[in-house]
Order: sequence, then C-alpha cells, then structure tokens
Amino acid sequence: MNTRLHLLLIGLGGLLVIAVFTFPMWQSLVVREASEDPFEVALQVLPQDMQAELRVMATQNPQMAATMAVAAATSVTVPEDEETMPEMTDPVILSSGSFIRIDALHEAEGTATIYQLPDGSRVLRLEDFRSTNGPDLHVILSTDPNPRSHDALGENYVELGRLKGNVGNQNYDIPADVDLSQFQSVVIYCQQLQVVFSMATLTAV
Repeated sequence: MNTRLHLLLIGLGGLLVIAVFTFPMWQSLVVREASEDPFEVALQVLPQDMQAELRVMATQNPQMAATMAVAAATSVTVPEDEETMPEMTDPVILSSGSFIRIDALHEAEGTATIYQLPDGSRVLRLEDFRSTNGPDLHVILSTDPNPRSHDALGENYVELGRLKGNVGNQNYDIPADVDLSQFQSVVIYCQQLQVVFSMATLTAV
C-alpha cells in the first residue's frame, strides 16, 4: 500500500476514535442547534397534516415554509374591547356566509356577516372566528363568490384592513362608496405571499 495513503487512513481512523470518545462533549451543541431551528420548533406544535405540507413546501421554498410555520404556530387573539358588537337597535343583516378550509395550511372557521347600522353605514363582523395564522393577513371583499387563489381574487376587490387577530370576534367598517351588490365573498388573504387563507361566500338575507 502507498505509504502516504496508509498514513492518511491511520489519521482518519484516529480522528474517528477521538470523535466517538468525545461525542458527549459536543453532542449538546449539535442537538441545541437543531432544537433551536425556528422551523423545527414551530412544527412541533402544529397538526400532523400541516407539518407534512410544510415539509413538502420546505423542499421547494425554505424561506416561505419557515415564515408560514412560525406564523401558524403563533395565535393572535383580538382584544376583548374590539370583540363587542356595534351598538344598534334592530340590526339589519344584509348578507352572511361561513368560512371554509382551503387545504391543510389555509383554513378558517366562523361566520362573516354584513350589517347595516341605523345611520346607513355598513360593518362586516366576523364571529366565532378562528383561522390559520400567517404573515400580512388582510380582510377583503371579492367579486368572485368562491376565490380560492390569488388569480381567482382578481383586481376588483376592496380591502377592509389587516386582520385584527386570527382568533376572536372582530368588526370592519365598509366604505360608504362600496356597492355591496358587486361583492360576493369575504376573503382572508395573505398579501405578502399572495395566498388565500380562507373565504366565505356571502348569501343575501
């Protein structure tokens, strides 16, 4: 055997022996680094089906998967003082609908109801509401009755503001110049990733 190759094999063998005997000393460093990975930490508290979807996403877009995982693992409850129903007598319900599940990563539950107040103004109220959390979520009125994607959402929509929380009742004022007859759904939309998280088809009452 070539002398140089023989010495190299001896050296590698020696390093392997050292690594085995010193493993308890550096094991904690490796474990700590893995356990502090935000993506892996977030996954641990998420449902199994969501974990599976995020791991698939991570093979294609690691940054998006990490952003989604961390956001989904964090709930934001609407402040109690913002959950109350607007004061009104004989509230008039114009339309209402229930939120649906899009897929394992994008879902919401609860109802979306549009009320007309005594002064003629309109308000959208989300009740018994809970959704998958995500970055930069907004509440949108769409002309499409069933928009499940960015393309379906189109350009003719009205934004009512950032989602106040992914858990809890909440109210959104509707601008006076909005013709509600043109809008057929309420959408929870992630502007940063251009993804529909959930939607509720509105039915006139």
